[in-house]
Amino acid sequence: MYRLLTLGGAALLLAACATATPYGPAERAGGYGFSDQRIEENRYRITFRGNSLTGRETVENSLLFRAAELTVERGFDYFIMVENETEANKSYRSSAPAFYGRYGYGYPFHRPYYAFPYYAYGFGWGYPYSDYSAREVTRYSAVAFVAMYRGEKPADNPQAFNARDVMDNLGPVVLGDPQERAGY
Repeated sequence: MYRLLTLGGAALLLAACATATPYGPAERAGGYGFSDQRIEENRYRITFRGNSLTGRETVENSLLFRAAELTVERGFDYFIMVENETEANKSYRSSAPAFYGRYGYGYPFHRPYYAFPYYAYGFGWGYPYSDYSAREVTRYSAVAFVAMYRGEKPADNPQAFNARDVMDNLGPVVLGDPQERAGY
């Protein structure tokens, strides 16, 4: 029974990790999702961080949507992206299990261990850990400094966005279909 519960818990944990970052506030500093910091009355720094299953375009769309959402929440009509940047954080993961090398006979297997004392913890050197693969994992983070204004968006500024238009156009992309969210 304990084994079944452990396997079920592991399956749930893997299922939770196997989805892209949903649109929403980050649960903690540096976590996945959006965060914003007020700099002045009409200026904010907005960040959106995605997990390894969240593509660059999704991260950038979520950041732009959050800027529009925050603009409307604060009673402004349009915003200007003063500065924005998207960063790719790459790391590498190995499929080899950790190898805790020891030397000699005894507990827990009562047979010779496969490693000598100079093998370091976590390295897959030697039998049976000589076959492993590595994969690249990329996580995208986007940050923008936005200034928010009231009135008509300036037509000659390509960095100015009408907040309500952005929300109307990116809402279905970032949030998904409203009927799906409502459970239909």
